[in-house]
Amino acid sequence: MSVGAGRLRSAWADLPWWARWVLAVYLVGFAQGTGAHIRDLMRGGIHAYSSVPQVWIQVFVISLVVVDPLVVVLAAFVRREGIWLAAGVMVLDVAANWIVNWPALQEDPARLLRPVGVLPITLFGVFVLATALPLLRVMRG
Repeated sequence: MSVGAGRLRSAWADLPWWARWVLAVYLVGFAQGTGAHIRDLMRGGIHAYSSVPQVWIQVFVISLVVVDPLVVVLAAFVRREGIWLAAGVMVLDVAANWIVNWPALQEDPARLLRPVGVLPITLFGVFVLATALPLLRVMRG
């Protein structure tokens, strides 16, 4: 086993069981987000989000093709920067999704019940924000 692999294994082993599960959920969630944004860009190219009137949201969502996998890598290596980045990404992601989807939700609140969209992103965002500080407290500096 290489020194790097040993350190990685040790970093995960040093975490309480609940923190390992939380990190695993982060990895799955941000990997899924990466896939969704890559899929959107493959379908629509750089203009995949041109229907969104807010340019900052277009730029942010496109940037998630790089930022989401960065969160996965940093969290997988049990880096505190990954947790901070995850929290920041989710604040912006939840805000952007509510801004973009608000008019449609006002017309049809049942859209919240869709398995893909505002509700799952919001729930994952709440999970990340609720677990970020406890996770940071148990991670090595």
